[in-house]
Amino acid sequence: MSGHYTVSDYLVTRLAELGIRHIFGVPGDYTLAFLDRVLASGQVSWVGNANELNAAYAADGYARVAGAGAVVTTYGVGELSAINGIAGSYAEYVPVVHIVGAPSTRVQRAGALVHHTLGDGDFEHFARAHAEVTVAQAYLNAGNAAAEIDRVLATMLRERRPGYLVIPSDVATAPAERPLGPLQVPPPDTSARVLEDFTAAARVMLSRAGTLAVLADFLADRFDVRSELADLVAAGGIPYATLSMGKGVLDEDNAGFVGTYSGAASAKPVLAAIEGADLLISVGVRLTDSTTIGFSQQLDPARTIDVQPVSTRIGNREFAPLLMKAAVQALVTLVTELDRSWPQPDLPETPQDDDALPGHGELRQAHLWQAVQRFLRPGDIVLADQGTAFFGAQTMRLAAGVTFIVQALWASVGYSLPAALGAALAAPQRRTVLLIGDGAAQLTAQEFGTLIREDCNVITILINNDGYTIERAIHGAEQHYNDIPAWNWPLVPIIMGGATMRTARAGTPFQLNRLLDSVADPTGPVLLDAVLPKLDVPQLLTAVARFATAANKRNG
Repeated sequence: MSGHYTVSDYLVTRLAELGIRHIFGVPGDYTLAFLDRVLASGQVSWVGNANELNAAYAADGYARVAGAGAVVTTYGVGELSAINGIAGSYAEYVPVVHIVGAPSTRVQRAGALVHHTLGDGDFEHFARAHAEVTVAQAYLNAGNAAAEIDRVLATMLRERRPGYLVIPSDVATAPAERPLGPLQVPPPDTSARVLEDFTAAARVMLSRAGTLAVLADFLADRFDVRSELADLVAAGGIPYATLSMGKGVLDEDNAGFVGTYSGAASAKPVLAAIEGADLLISVGVRLTDSTTIGFSQQLDPARTIDVQPVSTRIGNREFAPLLMKAAVQALVTLVTELDRSWPQPDLPETPQDDDALPGHGELRQAHLWQAVQRFLRPGDIVLADQGTAFFGAQTMRLAAGVTFIVQALWASVGYSLPAALGAALAAPQRRTVLLIGDGAAQLTAQEFGTLIREDCNVITILINNDGYTIERAIHGAEQHYNDIPAWNWPLVPIIMGGATMRTARAGTPFQLNRLLDSVADPTGPVLLDAVLPKLDVPQLLTAVARFATAANKRNG
């Protein structure tokens, strides 16, 4: 970095230390001093987005692959535009730091009525809003900057949730000392006594169980227990399933994988294995309406060891403080000591669906998901937007090492397109496959321009079914409010500088399979426009629609 070392330089140094190589955002006059130091750093790259909301989504997608992400916005208008994305990161435990460039300390002390404010001299309105959706916040000044940056980033990493840093424009250029050592992130405590008590109680439960199963979800990924989970199911040959938000946290290309658990809508073998087990070990599970099809799960707490990030519950007994990693490691030891091979459920062979074979008839949902299943490779990054894409994709059996990204809890439609940009930049050596509906894509389509500019190898399979099909399935199948403008999708990238973006349209199974084969090894962004009937939905969505319709009537 040229010139004297500044507060901005200190923050950039820490971000690079966390493995953040790209910072997303939209420039504004209050951010420019900081962005000058970003560009001069040689440590991180600036990725300008079409708007701040898309930038927050992109930082979220980046963090889910790289471990942490960063977004920069200007004060007021910019940060409020991004706060929806930050809230999604908070809900789904994604460590993203939101860096806000603010008016100078002199302007703030004077209470000046400058632009991007509410005109009342109060410069803490938006910090108070962010306190609801971040785990640590700091308003930096020249004296506290280094300590506060470290505190916010360390808390963000420890809690796996967003942090918030406000840098007034004069503080951004204030001198600072270089870090004296690596960022210290003290982990939450595990009590040795609690671990001992938990191990004893779990030993009793395991010794009494005739059948055992493991159910894993997204928090097992966020709190880094993938390898311990794999050791657990391998130690006893334990049958296992995941919820849709946790797809990919355990290898689905394995005989022990029984399928995706979706409450009452689960396949019968999944229900038998998970709900019928004498003992269920659930790790990082959050039971939401969309992943359980309206809380239709039948999981008996008395027969469950429920492992959460900092505590574990067996029946009505809670063990805390106990970190997830320590609890799962203890379970691995217990299962290994028992030296049992646990009974496996009978899994029927998947029948060949003649209607889903490649052909020249109308492209349907069944054809689409069979084609995508065949297309995926080990190690891919797969993103599915909320809607028909989410409910179709969760029924697929993923290849080994696939990272599956959905935002099913916060469920902000359009999230996945900018998130695919972030994911692809975090791991350019991997193939990124985006599954998104036409309605969702229209919300964030500007980011196709950024994908083109950054030359990301993102293969977008756009489910073009003429509107908000998920809403049609729930209510108002022919109502005007579920209609959207009819875009000519293969032409959309052209206005965004898309000479390098390959586009094509498929209206039959044969065309889709042929196109997927032709883009299997992309050398730039790809957009495949898959045209389907507007009322054709994945089978799982039919069950969801029945629940949603009934729930809306009850709540009305």
